[in-house]
Amino acid sequence: MSKARASFMRTGAVHAALIAYTLIALFPVFLTIVNSFKSRNAIFREPLAVPTPETFSLIGYETVLKQGDFIGYFQNSIIVTVVSIALVLLFGAMAAFALSEYRFRGNTLMGLYLALGIMIPIRLGTVAILQGMVATGLVNTLTALILVYTAQGLPLAVFILSEFMRTVSDDLKNAGRIDGLSEYAIFLRLVLPLIRPAMATVAVFTMIPIWNDLWFPLILAPAEATKTVTLGSQIFIGQFVTNWNAVLSALSLAIFPVLVLYVIFSRQLIRGITAGAVK
Repeated sequence: MSKARASFMRTGAVHAALIAYTLIALFPVFLTIVNSFKSRNAIFREPLAVPTPETFSLIGYETVLKQGDFIGYFQNSIIVTVVSIALVLLFGAMAAFALSEYRFRGNTLMGLYLALGIMIPIRLGTVAILQGMVATGLVNTLTALILVYTAQGLPLAVFILSEFMRTVSDDLKNAGRIDGLSEYAIFLRLVLPLIRPAMATVAVFTMIPIWNDLWFPLILAPAEATKTVTLGSQIFIGQFVTNWNAVLSALSLAIFPVLVLYVIFSRQLIRGITAGAVK
């Protein structure tokens, strides 16, 4: 077998595996969105079929918008997610710049300490977190969720961004210092623009677990005024009767922001992932 033929077969096998994985990953999303536009009987009778004029129905979306404050839930999720991502990117980039740029005693240990946050799930400290929020009066506030999600996202952000910042040319930064730029100006004007793909990667990886999380909203902010989309969707799930039209419609609406974010940052996300793989 020639080398060209062997290379072609390996490439084909890799593409086939990636296509199969993509189909498996997208199948639940497809099933959720398609069934959200069907009547209840059609969902159970033909769950894999696309809506037809006979089975098409918007009753699920009507229920979601009328029952409960779904717009408020959506707004809470957006506020928590956007503020948390902004804080993770800000503090994560600053910490990563300090760890990658300056050499001080304990630099390596500090990096390893932050890396522990990737390996140890934050949910193990749920009881202590809840006690702290009760003591500070932050239960049933969006601030409690923002603080927890920021702490949850920082370890991965520091780990990824510090690796990218180490690749930024020292000559470029030293040239900025010679020109009289402060360390903050070097960080903001020279370093950050060069690691935008990494920032986009961190933003997406931070958003998905925050947007989809049910654990901490249920424990720290279960009040009606602070419910998120994921927690708000639970009002349609009962002990004996589940309104599947409303559940699927709520989940379809919850998927939308993630898809928009991916479309906006897809190029930078792919660049960040591939650059990280090369490293």
